[in-house]
Amino acid sequence: MDAPLDELTEIVQREGATLLTLREQVAREVVGQQHLVDRILIGLIAQGHLLLEGVPGLAKTRTVKATSKALKLDFQRIQFTPDLLPSDITGTMIYQPQTGQFTVRQGPIFANLVLADEINRAPAKVQSALLEAMEERQVTLGDGTHRLPTPFIVLATQNPIEQEGTYHLPEAQLDRFLLHVMLDYPTVDEERKIVDLVIQSDPPQAQPTVETAALMRLRALLPKVYMDERVRNYTVDLVHASRRPTEYKVKGLEGLLEYGASPRASIALGLACRAQALLSRRAYVTPDDVKELAPDILRHRMVLSYEARAEAVDGDEVVRRILAAVPVP
Repeated sequence: MDAPLDELTEIVQREGATLLTLREQVAREVVGQQHLVDRILIGLIAQGHLLLEGVPGLAKTRTVKATSKALKLDFQRIQFTPDLLPSDITGTMIYQPQTGQFTVRQGPIFANLVLADEINRAPAKVQSALLEAMEERQVTLGDGTHRLPTPFIVLATQNPIEQEGTYHLPEAQLDRFLLHVMLDYPTVDEERKIVDLVIQSDPPQAQPTVETAALMRLRALLPKVYMDERVRNYTVDLVHASRRPTEYKVKGLEGLLEYGASPRASIALGLACRAQALLSRRAYVTPDDVKELAPDILRHRMVLSYEARAEAVDGDEVVRRILAAVPVP
């Protein structure tokens, strides 16, 4: 086992240099938000979609655009509104009177990185159209099915539900997001740098320095990253503890959970932890990887009860209690 792992480590170290270059390019255009950049890279490597939640003005769009430029990927931004139609996302069939035939006009979903801005402002019929693209990576127009480009991930921003004009996303759609990333304000030093960057007459831009083929090589390495059986069992135990907290001796969750996380959470946690290992230029997953990613994996996959909302207990608090109760290998 040592020799193959040593060989894999050498490959991971070499290919991981691509990620360092990518981070440097994004940092030219975006100050801070390293957490967001890393989560986007995890999504790209693990082929998973991201749900981003935070107040306006935290450089979500800027970060996604800078990442797409550095990776030479196509980027599209869709502003979700209550009057948005499914065809505004997927495209439509256009009748050509000259030929008497219909042709396909592709919508903005046909891009590598799609930023679905304020996704929870659109009604259910729009979410249903997006669901096929997210799950099947294809779009049905008329009688034909059209494959989406590779790579393809959706990065959706969400407003707090308490704000006016927002809808709850369906649980089935939430489950399709690999990560639910919570964004916070920059530090004082970072905000000073942001102000200095913006007032420059010619601010630095991310350059297209990373080939898409490098990302594909990292994806090919993902299944080879070593994950010990005890760590795999740990990921499954965390997910099962969200369904049966009493069995796992998680204190204080009685009556607070309607439903726990689905098996997709166990799959997502394994994939994301392997991608996190690659980000750290390691060929193996550690329990710390699991603990770091568990909140982003689980917070949107659990349905809290009315009692939980009444007691101001959110998904993050539930995950904290689960992590404190389940033994670390």
